[in-house]
Amino acid sequence: MPLITVELFAGRDTDTKRKFVERVTAEACDVLGCKPEAVHVIFKDIKREDWATGGVLWSDKK
Repeated sequence: MPLITVELFAGRDTDTKRKFVERVTAEACDVLGCKPEAVHVIFKDIKREDWATGGVLWSDKK
């Protein structure tokens, strides 16, 4: 049972997530040899003010 966790900035619409899930599931099945029903995907939407790179919050980047 593969569990794929995807952390990304909040704001993606449902259609975008749906497309992503379809493609990631198909790839996981191809590589891992499992059935689509076995693949679980969890999205964790992160606010830009809760993510930093290089000591700078993404909400502060221009």
